[in-house]
Order: sequence, then C-alpha cells, then structure tokens
Amino acid sequence: MKLLLAPMEGLIDHNLRDVLTRAGGVDRCVSEFIRVTDQLLPARVFRRLMPELDHGSRTAAGTPVRAQLLGSDAACLADNAAALAALGAEGIDLNFGCPAPTVNRHRGGAVLLDEPELVGAIVAAVRRAVPAALPVSAKMRLGHRDASLMLDNARAIAAAGASELVVHARTKLHGYRPPAYWDCIAQIREAVNIPVIANGEIWTVDDARRCIEASGCDALMLGRGMVADPGLALAIRSPNAPALAWRALLPLVAQYWEQVCAQVQPKHRAGRLKQWLNLLRRRHPEAQAAFDAVRTTTDPALVGAQLFAAA
Repeated sequence: MKLLLAPMEGLIDHNLRDVLTRAGGVDRCVSEFIRVTDQLLPARVFRRLMPELDHGSRTAAGTPVRAQLLGSDAACLADNAAALAALGAEGIDLNFGCPAPTVNRHRGGAVLLDEPELVGAIVAAVRRAVPAALPVSAKMRLGHRDASLMLDNARAIAAAGASELVVHARTKLHGYRPPAYWDCIAQIREAVNIPVIANGEIWTVDDARRCIEASGCDALMLGRGMVADPGLALAIRSPNAPALAWRALLPLVAQYWEQVCAQVQPKHRAGRLKQWLNLLRRRHPEAQAAFDAVRTTTDPALVGAQLFAAA
C-alpha cells in the first residue's frame, strides 16, 4: 500500500508537510504548485516554495517530496522542470487538477482538461527535458465541466511518458463537494498502462477501504483527511492500531506553531494555525476548545499560550 500526501495550495505548505510526515505513514509528498507563466523562475523561488530541495528533497522525517509545476506553456514548463532537476528534485509532478477560478482563468490546472492534446504535449515536453531516471507524474481531475474527456486526458498523460497518474475523483465543477466518484478511477486505471493513484474524499479508514474497492487502486493520495487526522495514514496501514489521540498531537501542533512564528509575517500567523485547527476539530473534538481560544485572537504572540491553556 502506497500512501501519498496531497498538494493543497494555501494549506499544506512545507511546515505542515514537515509536521504531518513526522506523524508517520506517508510514503511521499507533493509540493504546493509552483506557477509557471512565461519565464524561467530563479532558484530562490523554487527553494522558497520547496525548501526541502536543500535537504535532498526530503522532509525532516525523511519523506521524499516531489516538486509540482502548474502552467500551460509546455516549453516554459520544460525549462523550469530541468532547473528543478538540476537543484536535486526527487521528481516532477504536473498539475491538471487545481479548481481555483483565478488559476483556471490563466489557463492553469483543471481547465486544461478541455485540451487533451495540450495536456499530452506538456507531459511530453517535461519528460524530454529531465533525466530519464527522474520520475515525471501528473495529477488530474475527472474533467473541467464534466468527465467526458477523462479517458482522453489519462491516455494522453500515459502516452506522453508519465510514470504515474493521480486522479482526484471529481470534476472542477464538483469542487470539493461529496461524493467522490471512485468508480471513474477504475475506468481510467483500465485504460492506461501506468500506475494510477486514487484521491478524493478519503477521511477515514473505512473511506480508504471503500475507495480501494471501487477504484481497484492499491495506492491512495490523502489530502484534507490527513490534515484533519494526522494519524490517518498509520491507521490505514494498521486498522487495529489505536487512533492518534489529541494529547499525542499537541507536540506536533506546538512544533507547527513554532515554525510558523519563525517564518510567517505576524499578521498571518494566527490564521495559519486556525486553518489547521478548523480541520482538526472535524476528527478531534478536543480541538474545538483550542480553536475557540484562538479564533478571535488579534495578538499572534498570545496564540500559543491560549492554545495550550485550552488543551
């Protein structure tokens, strides 16, 4: 069973990747998307978004991190992929799934699924630009407005040389509303000759089991479910093991807060913690008191003390 941690723009940054991989059970992460428009980005941009590049493309827990690129200019994406390879990236992932309207308006993410030929051209250009041994993978949704082109896109990605495909089992229009259509992943898996990883609406061990049965996949990518329950990957691997308790999570929350305070502007620090606590309380009722304690805090210096006083 392979378990990946999803890229989630504005939520799973390198700090949260660090903390969640310390919880255990994750085989690989994918970075937040690095947006490419019409130029070769400087190394400092890559390192800012993916500081793991300076540590062998690994988190502190030793979990590999793959760099994700987003854009529509195949040649420019290829140039940036080559630059990432030179910096020691573990692999290159290509984003064909982001549903954000701003991203889609600028021809990035899920809107590209209306153009399977372009999707294939992007994958092929990146594949040619990096060393043969470096993995090139892709993540897609079922489609932009509907799923009518899902097989065309998946086949284009596989034919262009991708080594792996993650499928988020919803269209762009579905957003993140349940359900996820895991049965569609089964159709994609049967249509291509590369490994397919299932993603979408996996919050619990039972969700994971049902997703595996419906999709036929033996690998999963976990997103919000892992953020809400950092013990989810370990629980999927060992369903009979005790759940990761709130008290056991507190050291991870404390570490995350320490890193945020060191790296994020003061006015944004509390917001980052509140965002995580908001999801944590879905699986850990004890997180509610901590969320309430910091929800109206205006002085980030007080957040840590209020958090642990509430806990």
